[in-house]
Amino acid sequence: MSLAYLSYRPSRWLVGVSALLALPAAIADERVQVVTSFSILADMVENVGGEHVEVTSLVAADGDAHVYSPSPGDARSLANADLVVFNGLLFEGWMERLISASDYSGALVTATDGIELLSFAAHDEHGHDDHEDHADHDHGNEDPHAWQDMQQAEVYIANIRDGLITADADNADAYRANAEQYLQEMATADAEIRALIDEIPASTSVITGHDSFGYFSSAYGVNFLSPVGLSTEADPSGASMAALVDVIAQENVQALFHENMTNQSIITQLAEETGLPIAGTLYADALTAEGEASTYLGMMRHNARVLHEALAKPGHEKPGHDDHQRDHDDHDHSEHNH
Repeated sequence: MSLAYLSYRPSRWLVGVSALLALPAAIADERVQVVTSFSILADMVENVGGEHVEVTSLVAADGDAHVYSPSPGDARSLANADLVVFNGLLFEGWMERLISASDYSGALVTATDGIELLSFAAHDEHGHDDHEDHADHDHGNEDPHAWQDMQQAEVYIANIRDGLITADADNADAYRANAEQYLQEMATADAEIRALIDEIPASTSVITGHDSFGYFSSAYGVNFLSPVGLSTEADPSGASMAALVDVIAQENVQALFHENMTNQSIITQLAEETGLPIAGTLYADALTAEGEASTYLGMMRHNARVLHEALAKPGHEKPGHDDHQRDHDDHDHSEHNH
């Protein structure tokens, strides 16, 4: 072996290492760059997109989309994106202004397009607090929290799938397969949630920090009351707090729950005034950075389990459960473009 060969060999090895180190960056550049408005949508996109996407969430885990203030960096992220996904229904009231300011002109997914809308007026039909007008001046009359009903969330997945196919037709088959797999996982989680909630008496009411569980209530049959309206920015008036204390006395309210996105002192004050226990934390508008509620399916399972542990009576099944389930089973899933 010549000295010339020995001296050349390390150089070729270093070139090979440099190429390998550059590979992840090259792969990342080839991925579809997706920007989502908040963490729940980011998790959905990652499940449908798989290895073909790189997802940036403007509002990170544990962040509050209601009060978020976009930065110039957010506008740059949108300008460089291949696909933008947001909830719509004025959930993130700043998002459309940000899209306009960024001059983004690529594919756009409004995740709630095609859902069965639930108005705040309909909340009262499901046992919600009616001490205030639920038509929030920032959010309109329609409840935007549709992901809280996992059968409504199927529409989100179909919209995300179609948006990814529009942005990256070459990987359409992968997006369809990933979406179908994820929908099956969602159906499993939905069945688990129903089994847990069915052991909670139908007359039970619970109180959370803000009005974000309307779709959950409609889908699964737990009555939610709230000291404030939709926005986490709102603080309840003294009169509304007093009215809620009266409601607690009149209704079958069994427990209070913190939310990860709301002022916990409000619920703590109610606990002190009523003697009701604070039975845990529910997640409505954002995932956590780590733990069970760091994914959408984990968050939904966590909420059902916490409610069950606080409120369930073993062996109890809600009256009319079979009819309620048939209504969901008869739902025309073809409308969701599965």
